[in-house]
Amino acid sequence: MWKSKRNLFVGALTIFLSGQFVEGADPVNGNPTLGQEYLKSYNVIQTPVPFLNIAPDSRAGAMGDLGAATAPDLNSLHWNPAKYAFLEDNAGVSTTYSPWLKNLAPDIKLLYLTGFKRVDKQQTVAFGLRYFTLGSITFTDENNQFISKQNPNEFTIDASYARLFSEKMSGGITFRYIVSDLAKGSTVSGQAVKAGTSFAADISMYYRSPMKVGPNDGEWAFGVNISNIGTKISYTEGERKDFVPTNLRVGTSFKVNLDNFNSLMIGLDLNKLLVPTPPIYKMDSAGNFVVDANGNRIIEQGKDPNVSVGQGIIQSFYDAPGGFEEEIKEIMLSIGAEYWYMNQFAIRAGYFNEAAMKGNRKYASVGVGLRLTLITLDFSYLIPRGGRSNPLANTVRITASVDIGKPQKNSR
Repeated sequence: MWKSKRNLFVGALTIFLSGQFVEGADPVNGNPTLGQEYLKSYNVIQTPVPFLNIAPDSRAGAMGDLGAATAPDLNSLHWNPAKYAFLEDNAGVSTTYSPWLKNLAPDIKLLYLTGFKRVDKQQTVAFGLRYFTLGSITFTDENNQFISKQNPNEFTIDASYARLFSEKMSGGITFRYIVSDLAKGSTVSGQAVKAGTSFAADISMYYRSPMKVGPNDGEWAFGVNISNIGTKISYTEGERKDFVPTNLRVGTSFKVNLDNFNSLMIGLDLNKLLVPTPPIYKMDSAGNFVVDANGNRIIEQGKDPNVSVGQGIIQSFYDAPGGFEEEIKEIMLSIGAEYWYMNQFAIRAGYFNEAAMKGNRKYASVGVGLRLTLITLDFSYLIPRGGRSNPLANTVRITASVDIGKPQKNSR
């Protein structure tokens, strides 16, 4: 068994890496024991590699993590890869740097690199590299004796393809390789810890159509992205394997050109994890779990979470112990707006909301963008509920994008 000098941080990885800090919950032990009375007000869906669903770029991050149906840009890979087919440049590269959870640990960082290349008028290809480092952690044994000093990290490598189906609609598919190396070389309950790996895919669609808003030209867009449909991941040689955070993102946006110099876009995204919800297990009067003849815990409410990936996706729509009311609470909301002046300077703002029962992430975000001839610079700042005491406080993202090839009319 191992401990870390930052044992509070290591024990809270699953909750905190995605910002899922619940007031009143035990951050070391994670979820309260399933079956306890107050589970009715706290039933967070926890998965490994939650960094996959962290907003990786400044533009979307400034709009409350909005991106399914916003105008295409170089960072569409995370939000909706189908949007790449509508980009009008020949190629481009973008990179983002973000210190993450600075209030929890000073050396956690998220780095993101994306790029795309137009194949022809209908087709584009894209790549992505996401690197998440947890800094330096010293591992000790139960007697506080030094075991090793490690630098836990996680990363993904993405390859994507997008194609126009018509002048208004496109589709995309992405393949992803995931590596999560949190404590390789250590042991937990007598089992050696290894790096977890998974293969996943995204399927996406994007539709946009011109429209009139009074006398002004405008555009309506709709997008869907099912991301991280992948194999389960394990950190030991044992039988336990966990779902990666498969996610459904559905969004819409409206843009209006106010005049020749000013434009305004507003958008809405809805997100839902497509993995099983933890059930409530039956307990006896002494507070012990009731088991069947095979030693398996008996489920009192909800569904068995030990299912296949495909079954887990389907089951995620109806397996919450609290029924439909709890299922609705699993939907996260992002709402945001973007104002452009002369397609050169942007001001952005947004809000992200998650039910208290499912993680309680609630934060506003703001940001700016500056577009030069070939280079775009974006900055965002996150303002969480709870102020400076929230682990997400002081989160910033800085993105630099470069268009390669002859610049065309800006699609934003």
